[in-house]
Amino acid sequence: MWRMPEEGEPHAATWMAFGASVKIWGKRLRPVVQENLASIAKAIAAHEPVHMLVSEGEHDLAARLCGPTVDLVVQPIDDLWMRDTGPVFVKDRAGRLGGVGFNFNGWGGKQSHGRDAKVAGVVAGKAGGQFLDTTLVLEGGGIEVDGEGTAIVTESCVLNPNRNPGVSKTDCGKELSRLLGLSKIIWLPGIAGKDITDGHTDFYARFAGPGVVVAGLDNDPASFDYDVTRRHLKILREETDAKGRRLRVVTLPGPKTIRETYENRDFAAGYINFYVCNGAVIAPQFGDRDADMNSRDVLSDLFPGRDIVQLNIDGIAAGGGGIHCTTQQQPK
Repeated sequence: MWRMPEEGEPHAATWMAFGASVKIWGKRLRPVVQENLASIAKAIAAHEPVHMLVSEGEHDLAARLCGPTVDLVVQPIDDLWMRDTGPVFVKDRAGRLGGVGFNFNGWGGKQSHGRDAKVAGVVAGKAGGQFLDTTLVLEGGGIEVDGEGTAIVTESCVLNPNRNPGVSKTDCGKELSRLLGLSKIIWLPGIAGKDITDGHTDFYARFAGPGVVVAGLDNDPASFDYDVTRRHLKILREETDAKGRRLRVVTLPGPKTIRETYENRDFAAGYINFYVCNGAVIAPQFGDRDADMNSRDVLSDLFPGRDIVQLNIDGIAAGGGGIHCTTQQQPK
């Protein structure tokens, strides 16, 4: 019986990928993104080991930016989204490590991914885990768990025909339950076709521990997420978890303004995509003083005893992602 631990449980390490190519990111954003990745890696490495995949040709650059605290692992890669390309780590009752490979297909064939499709198997092996196969196609960013049998999953991603054509919600749920040790899945509608991920869970709702969910709230009426986040809040506030507890739902509104330098239509300006590591929460800040401070206060309340480390990740956000998207935890 496998179980996916909740992110706040102790980690052995964090896995990342130094994969910002000119082809995908362009000449202007690429160096900014690489610096963002290095700052995330160094912030996490102050609390736990970090293993960073890097192509052979970029090893020296990554070493210079990341410094001695980050372990570099040479491996061909296409991009930097380890949350989606890496294995979803699980443990069995004896504490043995497993890594689920969810057949990464470039978010439904939207991006070339020949190298990244191999990352899950490679990382599971390097971590010393048993590789677990499945017919499901999805990404780690589409799943959020409490470690006690409950998951939150977005339908727009996981049940999308560009990943799992003809797969019913029931069959998908059975397979996820088998692989991750689930007894209840809370399905959020999400929204397909608006971003490359088709609405990953980790931009909408995150467990801050069993029974506690922090949910994004978009207060811009012009945004496609304005109605979506409200639908999600209604569902979450009416739900219970696998143990029958009514969920405590805390909202985390996005910033009203962001720095203009890398602002674009894909810019992911949400605070929900934070990463919980040993002793700290690594979170974004966007230059909106009040919203940044509110995010810090909310996260401090939700994660007592952990340092709240806020980073400028505008380059990564300009590519539609966040800190959580660049990381994958390996449980202790």
